[in-house]
Amino acid sequence: MRVLVVDDESSLADLIARGLRRQDMAVDVAYRGDDADELLAVNDYDVVVLDRDVPGVHGDEVARRLAARGSVTRVLMLTAATALHDRVTGLELGADDYLTKPFEYPELVARVRALGRRAVPPVPPVLARGDLSLDPARRVATRAGRPLDLTSKEFGVLEVLLRADGGIVSAEDLLEKVWDVNVDPFTTAVRVTMSKLRRKLGDPDPIRTVPGQGYAV
Repeated sequence: MRVLVVDDESSLADLIARGLRRQDMAVDVAYRGDDADELLAVNDYDVVVLDRDVPGVHGDEVARRLAARGSVTRVLMLTAATALHDRVTGLELGADDYLTKPFEYPELVARVRALGRRAVPPVPPVLARGDLSLDPARRVATRAGRPLDLTSKEFGVLEVLLRADGGIVSAEDLLEKVWDVNVDPFTTAVRVTMSKLRRKLGDPDPIRTVPGQGYAV
């Protein structure tokens, strides 16, 4: 899952990002609304964690522009305001969920994961194909009941492949979903990670390489 965290409190934004990365998510961070708007215009995020009161472009306007583009990115709006009309305004502008500061971190993670499952088409809480099974919430992956000891990137690659449900996923799509904006587009990270993942999955290899197109399970 790829997430954008938007908050002008840099220490909080960085803390949220580090925590979500520990949950095997690819996370980008923006401290201003205009920077967030630019990132959302060029990257496909599953979820954006958006503080309402950010400088540059207000969080409400970021959400409105996102909805106007017809984006399927889910919006979890953060606010220090507790009044009902503030929450209603945010939801009417395109937010999918609302969380009031201060919040408990486990609740934020649960809400982000819940929004990620509301993708188009919807993603089941446990992904399975053949003898492969992956539970993103519990961060558990198995093959034929055997637990797999995967790194965060290996787990992320397998999750994206299983989400595709047999469809072909290009290396570019894997970079987009599993790595953040700082990755070198000419990196061999996908090929190297795929090779390590295949070794851990064992024989017979469940991942198909489709020449010139990408990978599928």
